Amino acid sequence: MSARVHRLGNGLSIVVDRMADAQSASVGLYAGVGSRFEADSKGGLAHMVEHMVFKGAGSRDARALAEAIEDVGGQLNAWTSRDQTVFHARTLGADVPLALELIADLVRAPRFDEDDLEREKGVILSELGEIHDTPDDLAGDLLFEAAFLDQPFGRPVIGTEASIQGFDRTDLQSWIDRQLTPERLMLVATGAIDEDHLLQLAEQRFGDMPSTAGEPPASARFTGGELIDRRRSEQAHWSFALPAPLATDPAMPACTLFTQAVGGGMSSRLFQQLREDRGLCYSVYAWVQGFADCGLFAVSAATDRSDAPASLALAREVVARAAEELGQGELNRARAQVEASLLMSLETVQGRADHHARSVELFGRIVPVDEVLGELRAVDLNTARQAGQQLLAGPIALSSVGGGALAVAA
Repeated sequence: MSARVHRLGNGLSIVVDRMADAQSASVGLYAGVGSRFEADSKGGLAHMVEHMVFKGAGSRDARALAEAIEDVGGQLNAWTSRDQTVFHARTLGADVPLALELIADLVRAPRFDEDDLEREKGVILSELGEIHDTPDDLAGDLLFEAAFLDQPFGRPVIGTEASIQGFDRTDLQSWIDRQLTPERLMLVATGAIDEDHLLQLAEQRFGDMPSTAGEPPASARFTGGELIDRRRSEQAHWSFALPAPLATDPAMPACTLFTQAVGGGMSSRLFQQLREDRGLCYSVYAWVQGFADCGLFAVSAATDRSDAPASLALAREVVARAAEELGQGELNRARAQVEASLLMSLETVQGRADHHARSVELFGRIVPVDEVLGELRAVDLNTARQAGQQLLAGPIALSSVGGGALAVAA
């Protein structure tokens, strides 16, 4: 892999990965800060800032920002998670300077007009309403809240109606000033990139940012618990979670393969036994996500309300049996799926950018793909089973929407 890491004098990291045959480029500013950094009364502030920077930045209003990127056939977007905010552009190689200019304006010169803020509050409140009307989205938010009870990490990224209504311009500007510091920012450019020119542009756009140490967030601790939305509906959506390894834990490759075998595709145990054999649900899958200081393994399903208790009980049984009797063929298939997914994602400029950003953020370096593949190939059957057993040794969190009373007791 051709990626190289540079750093400006103020601490901002730059990752450049030129892809010789690419015509397009991905340019993203990855900030290692998200909703878990917010004060208790300011839930949703990171997400609100992400929205508001597009209402006007630098010399452009919202319409001019949209026209500037679309005049060259490009795309400009952003997203917020619990531990990351990303401002991203996709353009042809010749338009990388414009992409960098727009991204720099978004984070360094947002206007934060009060009238725009009041209008955007309405937009985000509508988004919040959509989440509450979408059972699987709501079950996902409730799962994090149950798993990390009374902690910033467990709060919904979007915030609450009260916190959204309470934001003012000072809150937004303070977030930019205090949280989006150079040490937390990483500029990642992949595809049709001129490395020397990109570094010059980065120095021009970001080199004069003052270097200040941001305050770290509170550590996340998996507590477990239950959060049940008892609304009446024909369908039920439930999820349960178990504590998983940190993203950097040597046990994560084994946990990833165990998760894939249990619920990562149509050939997985969960899909075959709950959907194909028993017809208990329309959708069922397992996933695992590692963060810097915690991890989460989860199983989620959509089922008829009357089948919710039976499907939950069977899913837990399937996971427990897999931890004891996972077969070599299942492990081989899971490994092939994970490897193929990784390699396919690295063929795209966006996939490479996201891979590099996560690698540097968590490990402080570009982890070569051969190293990642080597770790996956080193997982044997006993290690994969042990990963499942370790998951089951921890507490459990449960969320459901429309499922009535569900038990997680062993």
